Amino acid sequence: MAAEQSFDVYRLPEEHEAIREAVREVCTAKVAPNAAEADETGEFPKASYDALRAADFHAPHIPVEYGGAGADALATAIVIEEVARACAASSLIPAVNKLGTMPLLLAGSEELKRKYLTPIASGDAMFSYCLSEPEAGSDAASMTTKAVRDGDHWVLNGVKRWITNAGVSEYYTVFAVTDPTARSKGISAFVVEKSDSGVSFGAPEKKLGIKGSPTREVYFDNVRIPADRMIGAEGTGFATAMRTLDHTRVTIAAQAVGIAQGALDYAKGYVQERKQFGKPVADFQGVQFMLADMGMKLEAARQLTYAAAGRSERGDADLTYFGAAAKCFASDAAMEITTDAVQLLGGYGYTRDYPVERMMRDAKITQIYEGTNQVQRIVMARQLLKG
Repeated sequence: MAAEQSFDVYRLPEEHEAIREAVREVCTAKVAPNAAEADETGEFPKASYDALRAADFHAPHIPVEYGGAGADALATAIVIEEVARACAASSLIPAVNKLGTMPLLLAGSEELKRKYLTPIASGDAMFSYCLSEPEAGSDAASMTTKAVRDGDHWVLNGVKRWITNAGVSEYYTVFAVTDPTARSKGISAFVVEKSDSGVSFGAPEKKLGIKGSPTREVYFDNVRIPADRMIGAEGTGFATAMRTLDHTRVTIAAQAVGIAQGALDYAKGYVQERKQFGKPVADFQGVQFMLADMGMKLEAARQLTYAAAGRSERGDADLTYFGAAAKCFASDAAMEITTDAVQLLGGYGYTRDYPVERMMRDAKITQIYEGTNQVQRIVMARQLLKG
């Protein structure tokens, strides 16, 4: 066989590599410099948002017909991965825009999509996702937020917790009980606007990581919205929520891969410069073995994530399994890799003068949100046993 013969199996298409280069360029210049400050101040990194928006990386998944870039699921994962490599908090801008809008893309009316996806595409608004509640986390079907029909309106009452970008986002996909007797089949989905009367927000949560991404409770106090703001048919909200997570768990996997890559990159550079016992720390076999394991776990996580992204784009039957597997494996790997990066920097790794301690704190949430890794293992086991 000729060595130059083309064999593109398991190789990213050129356009996807070009997207990676473009995002990395923007992030190196305009996102990474804000990462430490966003972590220190706990404030939304508006300069990073503006840079991503200017380059059309703030919500790349929005279809072209609504003014978006029309990026496929793999391209969107690469965007999120590259932003997370520079700043995990900023990577939640494209990730949560996808999470918030995915229910509309899956189940929304054409009118709803045109009205709400267009301003997301242009960067004039962001979209958050309101599923979790104080007493309904992993058991989302136990939610108590209610929506009661009143003529051609619905009236919402309740509380949502752990809402990413709450207060910053203009629009919210809200899941509420419309038939209390039907459990998961009695839940419906709605679009709520920040400006709707009766919508308010709690104080920002004081978090371990991703501090530049605001997390708050969202309160609905007799919020009256037009009936045409329901996403899909009444009673289909929970199914839409679960289908959404099948797709967006891939984005969390991508975020975890990006955080881990940033940590490995920094640690590699450090151990080659730092000298002890008269030679670079990188010359010690114990350090080399750590780096080898970090690189191996990272590449395994990346390949699983990209395989899941392909299934997300195609809507394959095994997406539920692959989305859960990618999210679970990549986030566990990110936690191990960032912890090892701190170890490789020694005492310096434990200080805020170096970025790896931030990356370690940021990595932790990827094991928790969009379904804890314990829940992912339940999801995977159920899928395996169904076969």
